Amino acid sequence: MADAAEDGLSQLRARVAGGMQAPLLKKLGMAIVEVERGRVVFEGTPDSSDYNPMDSVHGGYAATLLDSACGMAVQSALPANCGHTTLELKVSYLKALTDRSGKVRATGRIITVGRRVGFSEATLHDAQGRLCATATSTLLVFDMPAEDRKP
Repeated sequence: MADAAEDGLSQLRARVAGGMQAPLLKKLGMAIVEVERGRVVFEGTPDSSDYNPMDSVHGGYAATLLDSACGMAVQSALPANCGHTTLELKVSYLKALTDRSGKVRATGRIITVGRRVGFSEATLHDAQGRLCATATSTLLVFDMPAEDRKP
């Protein structure tokens, strides 16, 4: 597990190096693949098990990738002992995902981060490089409770 005494970028790099994934992302076959301060990239490969009744990938799949990318972009710029949570996520769906979309990439970038609020954006592209969805996010930045910190 990442040490809360490390800054956000160090925490994320440790997670990637150690192969640590959030349980939901692991279940959906999604992973963080690139990390730098203010920018992260997540990947996933949707298939027919992610379909909605309209025979395309459920919008929640794209929203999960975009929310993760937005949130971790902000986390990458936070000091030690700080965390974040999403206050608002706006997703615009531009092109449906299907089981033929291939590996999709969500790239999250910081717009600005303050002491209590962060703003970020993300884009989602399919394997052919086509823009499929975008998102903007407002995130609450908070101090981690002492009991959640690793000694």
